[in-house]
Amino acid sequence: MREVSAAAARRIAVAAQGFGRLRPTSSGRRAVSSVLATTRLLQIDSVAAAVRAHYAPVFSRVGPYDRAALDTAAWSNTARSPRLMVEYWAHEAAFVPVEDWPLLRWRMDRYVHGRWGGAQRVAERHPRLVDDVLDAIRDGGPATARDLEVALDRRRPGPKGPWWDHSDVKVVCEQLFASGVLTVPRRTNFVRVYDLTDRVLPPDVAARRIPEDDAVRRLVDHSAAAMGIATATDLRDYYRLSAAQTAAALTDLVDEGRVVPTTVAGWKDPAYLHADARRPRAVDTAALLCPFDPLVFGRARTERVFDFHYRIEIYTPEAQRRYGYYVFPFLLNDELVARVDLRVDRAAGVLTVPGAFTEDSVDARGRRAEVAAALAGSVRAMAAWLDVDVAVGERGDLAADLRAAVS
Repeated sequence: MREVSAAAARRIAVAAQGFGRLRPTSSGRRAVSSVLATTRLLQIDSVAAAVRAHYAPVFSRVGPYDRAALDTAAWSNTARSPRLMVEYWAHEAAFVPVEDWPLLRWRMDRYVHGRWGGAQRVAERHPRLVDDVLDAIRDGGPATARDLEVALDRRRPGPKGPWWDHSDVKVVCEQLFASGVLTVPRRTNFVRVYDLTDRVLPPDVAARRIPEDDAVRRLVDHSAAAMGIATATDLRDYYRLSAAQTAAALTDLVDEGRVVPTTVAGWKDPAYLHADARRPRAVDTAALLCPFDPLVFGRARTERVFDFHYRIEIYTPEAQRRYGYYVFPFLLNDELVARVDLRVDRAAGVLTVPGAFTEDSVDARGRRAEVAAALAGSVRAMAAWLDVDVAVGERGDLAADLRAAVS
């Protein structure tokens, strides 16, 4: 069993996620493809406080790029530019490479009656609704749930409920999406548009069946490559696998030499080092990480690897928030050294920074000026990418230094 220091493990983890590499010369499809090949997924979230979650990780790794290139890669398909990625439940809702969609067919089979219990209750109330939805899409083409409610004359009376209060038609659409019968060829105002999977994905991809154990083994290999070094719990969390699935896959991957059992100083559980993981002596990078970035979306792993306790505070009452509504950790080289609350006031054309905070290690090592300067560069780069100005607020011990560095 190999032994790795905590600092070396941290550098491996950062490098595996694509940081510290030469940035691609392209700011379009090639840049998006390079990040997706490294992270294997881009989590999707509806919050748009600064920029939607699937756009941010590409910017963090390659710098300013054309967000339209990501839209095209996800929601357009032509002979010249085939669809690059497709939406499904991976680590929550996420874009995955089109070629990885069959690796999740076993999950679709388990979701054949829906991802939540409500789907079964809808089916009992309306036994023909699934067929009606499929017929409407088959005949009328891609549609949102609201479009289908109108087409099927099943509009729900009264005001729309909260986001989780789905109509029966929406529940059926989500059931069919979860089971792989429908997929999402595009979104309109971030609302899912549904179509028959056979009309969206290449025929060989849509028809491909991979035994569950083979598919899970490849998913664990993907997650191990994307994380570089990780515990079994980390690896199962990347694609939301079970402990039993992950353990069986790891046994095979160890036997094949794809991962190497490793002890990391200070880690309670054994780790696995991917055979292809880079082991750099240093990582040179500066990056703002959105709350759903693959480097930090595993909160327990983030605390173990970076000694960085991170919780999203969107659902915390404002008066009880410690750092802010939508807080980006700031990665400097191989450490998380600060966090900033970021929001875009689109009407005013301003990227606002209501709060900026350093980690304790920054002052202890006399790095405040270095961190403020690097963070200012990243904030200015994000503002330029989003075509807005910058305004730094008053909250946090780093706010004054950041304000001076940005101006």
